[in-house]
Amino acid sequence: MRQQNGNRGDLGRGGAPAAHDRRWAHGGDRLPQQRQRHIQTGGGVGMDGFDDGTGGGGRPRKKRRFLRWFSICLSLLILATAGAGYLYYEHLNGNLSKDLLNLGDNKLDKSNPNADGQTPMNILLLGSDSRGSKKNVELGGARGDRDRPPLADVQMLLHVSADRSNMSVISVPRDTKATIPKCTDPDSGKVYNEATDKINTSLQHGGPGCTVATWEEMTGVPVDHFMMIDFAGVVSMADAVGGVPVCVDNNVYDPQSKLRLNKGKSVVRGEQALHWLRTRHGFGDGSDIGRARAQHMYMNSMVRQLKAGTKLTDPGKMRGLAEAATKALTVDEGLGTVKKLYDLGNDLKRVPTKRITMATMPWRYAPGGFVEPKPGDADQVFSLVRNDIALDGKDKKKAKADKPAPSEPSAAKSEIPVRVMNGTGTALEPPVTGRAGVISEHLGSKGFAQATADQSPKSQADTTISYPQENQRGNALAVAKALGLPDSAVKHSSGVQGVTLVIGGDWREGNTYPKGEQGGGGKKDNKAPDSADALRGDDDKACMEVNPANIQ
Repeated sequence: MRQQNGNRGDLGRGGAPAAHDRRWAHGGDRLPQQRQRHIQTGGGVGMDGFDDGTGGGGRPRKKRRFLRWFSICLSLLILATAGAGYLYYEHLNGNLSKDLLNLGDNKLDKSNPNADGQTPMNILLLGSDSRGSKKNVELGGARGDRDRPPLADVQMLLHVSADRSNMSVISVPRDTKATIPKCTDPDSGKVYNEATDKINTSLQHGGPGCTVATWEEMTGVPVDHFMMIDFAGVVSMADAVGGVPVCVDNNVYDPQSKLRLNKGKSVVRGEQALHWLRTRHGFGDGSDIGRARAQHMYMNSMVRQLKAGTKLTDPGKMRGLAEAATKALTVDEGLGTVKKLYDLGNDLKRVPTKRITMATMPWRYAPGGFVEPKPGDADQVFSLVRNDIALDGKDKKKAKADKPAPSEPSAAKSEIPVRVMNGTGTALEPPVTGRAGVISEHLGSKGFAQATADQSPKSQADTTISYPQENQRGNALAVAKALGLPDSAVKHSSGVQGVTLVIGGDWREGNTYPKGEQGGGGKKDNKAPDSADALRGDDDKACMEVNPANIQ
């Protein structure tokens, strides 16, 4: 069940809107109290349709803390007060709103650790367009939308590599056509049946946990955490922190988002930052592609600014920042304390700016006002994430240099124990009954007499063969060859005790693995395609191209 904060206080002091300002869209009834808190949160720092002003810093120690947060998003700025006294720490904990991570019936299993015991991490950053308060109506406009449940207009998947050497952030357009799995609201018990709709509507199917379930179905990437924020929360934090440098290649005025800037570099803060992050018509061709790139530029700029030594020396501002950040956030229960958020930031600070890559899911227009994942290119991007390969292409040389030399099996086929698991279940499809038994029998016919079916439930997008020790790599490769699996499906993992085959959702029938299904192994799979519009974190020369229709 959701756990919510207490009185969030006055928005004018950096808080979030009061719960009594929101109403349920169906029949005008009041929302359950827990739902009321949930609806007004959402958003991701520097993300689609949201603003985050920053300009952070402090003394050297506090600056380092800020760096940890800004590597992800502004919402993590509560690190600035992580060393405060116990009572204040408990107060900040009480500000946080919490929700269930995944509301679907089926969930992907978490990623396996690599050979060194390190595990990649995936965080879904969400921004809601809630108008459920006077302040959010003022910031977001559309007073007629005040009583409707919010949409998740900002959605970014943040992937951090297992070794923490790189980070990839992938946005999806809000109009992406998606299959939203069956979800159950944890507060009301209402069941939302499977539906096909724009991905931003998934938030209305029980909360952020349904958006997580939708992402897992669409991408095959297991989501470990989510963070959500709304208009008012982002503006409050932007005011508390300062400003963020941005650049436009011409004078711009977008009457819809109210963004107005002169050509060249500017510093945006507060509502001006919101205008930057919300504008859809100000940049590029007026689509979500331009908006996503503007958000990526904003996030990268925050990181560079803090690394360059930007300081926030006023303790009162730092305290206000912590208040604003914690009051604005809704997180999953796994991130439900300041300590957990601090530990997360401390982990992520290890990623260097030059290895942060912001990208947009490749897409194309589809009938009915939708966009849809671009065949091939979108699959490639999500395959990179599933296989823990950086979008910037810099893993290519490392992967080639570290690739183990070809190895022979250390034992005869009949003496190699092989554990076979059925991971064919997805958010939308149940597992194929008896799949592990079918493949283990097939392996037996190929000479692997010790292949056995393990009935433990699993759910995984890609078929993999894992081995725990280097001297077993040859054994795993022999199994892969017998089944027609590419070498890229063979992985060194500390999370298994012997050669382990997990049959993924990409192999639901047949005894031989379908050719061309496994991603992450070919040359083209080692870098994001051009259609992903990737932007590197250390690119300080980037300037947004103004939409000709909005040149001032």
